[in-house]
Amino acid sequence: MGIALLVVVALAVAGYVGSVVGPHFKKASTSSSTTTTLSHAAASSTTSTVVHSSVRVVVANGTQQANTAGHFAQLLQLQGWNVAAPQNTTAAAATTSVFYAPSQQPAATLIASEIGAPATAVQPLSASVPVANTTGVNVVVVIGSDLAGSGFPATTAPTATTAPAT
Repeated sequence: MGIALLVVVALAVAGYVGSVVGPHFKKASTSSSTTTTLSHAAASSTTSTVVHSSVRVVVANGTQQANTAGHFAQLLQLQGWNVAAPQNTTAAAATTSVFYAPSQQPAATLIASEIGAPATAVQPLSASVPVANTTGVNVVVVIGSDLAGSGFPATTAPTATTAPAT
């Protein structure tokens, strides 16, 4: 009977201590998890704020493979990007490059990942880009031999504003 009484007293003391100390630990735990959640949410919101339809993209074929620019233009258009008519480059391109206008690097980086180009392919837009007219364009994608593959089937434009694939 003495042991039973000792167990009951020990449980009562443990319950009392738990009710006094427990809320303190719960508050500390809640506030630290809130801080962690808030900092995580802030970090992730900065990386996914690119509105695809607001970015004007031109895809140019820098290879001899038919329909290369059309294929990648259609791929990007299906992802929601504002894609202009595909065209050919003014010079051949061995590797794919994704050029960006000022403040458009996040969009260019995202486009590069969507087409399978490495992050090193992303570069600032300059006069040396082998595309005839880049006025009003935010991102220029030059498809090189590294992504051209063994050719692409002829593509049909999903909207009337896209010219025939090149």
